[in-house]
Amino acid sequence: MIYSLDTNVFIEAWNKYYAFDLCPDYWEKLDHLAKNGIIFATQEVKKEIEKKDDNLFEWVSSRDHLFRAIDDNVQDCLRQIFETEAHHRLVDSSKFRSIADPWVIAHAMAEKAIVVTKEEFETHPTKRVKIPNVCKAMSVEWIDDFELIRRLGFGFSVVEITKT
Repeated sequence: MIYSLDTNVFIEAWNKYYAFDLCPDYWEKLDHLAKNGIIFATQEVKKEIEKKDDNLFEWVSSRDHLFRAIDDNVQDCLRQIFETEAHHRLVDSSKFRSIADPWVIAHAMAEKAIVVTKEEFETHPTKRVKIPNVCKAMSVEWIDDFELIRRLGFGFSVVEITKT
């Protein structure tokens, strides 16, 4: 199985629970999985991370193997997603947010991958449609990053960091 990662999976992990200074092994594992074709992200995710222009962008910039380009098959899948009018609300164009979201799903459809996102399914979507809602409508499996860790058999141990 392969996994298409959403931008928020990187940003939240980097800024919160798997900060690089606390959990460098997590990031090494992601790098290893990307090199082996198990996880990937669309180039549009990289562009969203670039907007933050922080250490995370520095980390992803040297990992071209993590990102997939948009090809004709992915574009065809994107067209299928936007055939449903409600899916036009997947992107918040007024704030230029969530630009990568449809591409994350389109890549998953094209490559028969599972979407990994921090977003949750909404039973009554209001303004913006969330990735899980579109995934369900398009028959694409989605999970969060904690489920990804479980499925891939990650294990964490606590070690003391010596400070100089």
